[in-house]
Amino acid sequence: MSLKAEIAACRICAEHLPHGVRPVASFSSTARLLIIGQAPGSKVHESGIPWDDASGDRLREWTGLSKDEMYDPTRVALVPMGFCYPGKASGGDKPPRPECAATWHERVMAELPQDRLTLLVGTYAQRAYLPQTRNWTMAERVRRHREFQPDFIPLPHPAWRSTLFMRQHPWFEEDLLPVLRDSVGTALRGD
Repeated sequence: MSLKAEIAACRICAEHLPHGVRPVASFSSTARLLIIGQAPGSKVHESGIPWDDASGDRLREWTGLSKDEMYDPTRVALVPMGFCYPGKASGGDKPPRPECAATWHERVMAELPQDRLTLLVGTYAQRAYLPQTRNWTMAERVRRHREFQPDFIPLPHPAWRSTLFMRQHPWFEEDLLPVLRDSVGTALRGD
């Protein structure tokens, strides 16, 4: 059974998922851009398409990716920290289930090219992949993005709340977005 088929059949945390199991991830051995987010939201759970919501629209705007580029698994891997929708909590969705990354991420990463760019979207991905920054704020990680390149670029989650983040941190649009778009372009071209 292929890794994708194993993930699609995963039921490891089914008892904790109030809306049922529907793993959402997309990747291939040629994807040189990896986007690691939190977990699918309710709209993505319904459609089964990663980033198929307003957050995905904003993420494409930030990165300069078209829908065709973003959803081409030979170029872009979309691998959240939790593959299934965890359900609602007060103020947003519940955190990604921890079993998911622990079970699948190492195996998925082994299938991807070593010379890839990884976008760490949100605190959960940043804490997992930049453990030395665990005590930093998300804003600090994002502001210091150059310290993690060329392998990683940390980003805030592109939910509606990111509008406030961008207002409070004008350097995000002025400094980080041009670097992000250039880095994404370089990764997709294979430079």
